[in-house]
Amino acid sequence: MRISVNTVADSETFPSAVDVIVIGGGIIGTSVSYELAKQGVSVALFEKGVIGGEQSGRNWGWVRQQNRDLYELPMAMRSLQRWEALSGEIGLDLGFSRQGITYGTLSEADVARWDAWGKQAKQIGFVSHLLTCKETRERIGDQAQWVGGVWSPTDARAEPSMAAPAIATGAKNLGASVHQNCAVRGLDITGGRVTGVWTERGLVKANRVICCGGAWSSRFCMQYGVELPSANILGTAFKTTAAPEVIKGCISMGGLCIRRRQDGSYTVALSGRGQIDLAPQNIRYATKFYPMYRSKIAKKLKVRINGSFFNGPEAAGSWSNQGLSPFEKIRVLDPAGDPAIVQEAMQMLVQFYPELSGIKVDHAWGGWIDTTPDLVPVIDEMDNVPGLFIASGFSGHGFGIGPGAGLLCAQMVNNQPLFTDAEPYSLARFAKGNAIREPQMM
Repeated sequence: MRISVNTVADSETFPSAVDVIVIGGGIIGTSVSYELAKQGVSVALFEKGVIGGEQSGRNWGWVRQQNRDLYELPMAMRSLQRWEALSGEIGLDLGFSRQGITYGTLSEADVARWDAWGKQAKQIGFVSHLLTCKETRERIGDQAQWVGGVWSPTDARAEPSMAAPAIATGAKNLGASVHQNCAVRGLDITGGRVTGVWTERGLVKANRVICCGGAWSSRFCMQYGVELPSANILGTAFKTTAAPEVIKGCISMGGLCIRRRQDGSYTVALSGRGQIDLAPQNIRYATKFYPMYRSKIAKKLKVRINGSFFNGPEAAGSWSNQGLSPFEKIRVLDPAGDPAIVQEAMQMLVQFYPELSGIKVDHAWGGWIDTTPDLVPVIDEMDNVPGLFIASGFSGHGFGIGPGAGLLCAQMVNNQPLFTDAEPYSLARFAKGNAIREPQMM
């Protein structure tokens, strides 16, 4: 792979039946598995590739509350609490550290948006701080004429290479059954209700199944008449060589996003830059994405057509539970990054921080981000397939809010009181005839 993630040992015994099955070993799947195992539920986690091998190991490593959609903010706030506690509970390092997140801008309109958002967020219980021009320069440097900024001191960072593997190990230590390179081909349904899954190693019984398949979720659900509007966006990021510490925590400025890593290097990306590969799935849901396409969020996305039209997470076609599935044909989505984005970001990095002159790209990578039309995830039980739950469509926010989402999903599956209202995450909001919100602050 173009990235490396910590290894997780599989469970020695393959289960024949459990209470709950989780499909997908990213940050969402591992978090919900951990929370269920902590509650004493017997749970099996199946990953077609390796734990954290796709987007959960390829993201920026930001653990953020600032500038979330207000629907997501309560989950982001609870997630920070879970991040804080997890290392102690599991006994493993997730690379988590609260060092704050700072945004700087050249636009008065951004400052006005941050001010308006901050007033609403304060009513929910989250506090951030608007920065003057002078305060912004002091915090992120004086290589641009910043008009202002915003700082969220309680926000954090974590290491994508460490987090999902650590949480999966924590779940396993609590009794969860974890199996990699073992794809779930499909559901076992009896009398219209989920009764298990068919894996490439055979049938495993369960009366509740949670699909946390990220970029693959929509294609999996389509087999059962579940319409999950999703478009996968290819993002690019890169790791630098080790360099002097010019920032702490995470910074976004002029579209350039930087995180200081534990090893003294930086993770670097350009906000809003990416690529969409035309494929049957995103064409099918194109009208639902119209509000996003017309927003400024989508203005820097490239659109292309290539071989993924016929093969991959957004291709068409069905398969049987006894035959080779698309999930076995592509164990890990491992795309290359966009060299033009890498070059542009590196030039901006040195422009903003001349003291980093001589820094180099250690390696770059791409990652497919499963995205919903309003950029808010789906966490819901499917009415037409009782026993099937979906936790997907996190739109690039899954890493930061993953532990909170895992807790919410575990409460939902166990029919427990929910720590926040789950209505904003219902799949029904995308039903025919319903107006789709234009994406909010993200």
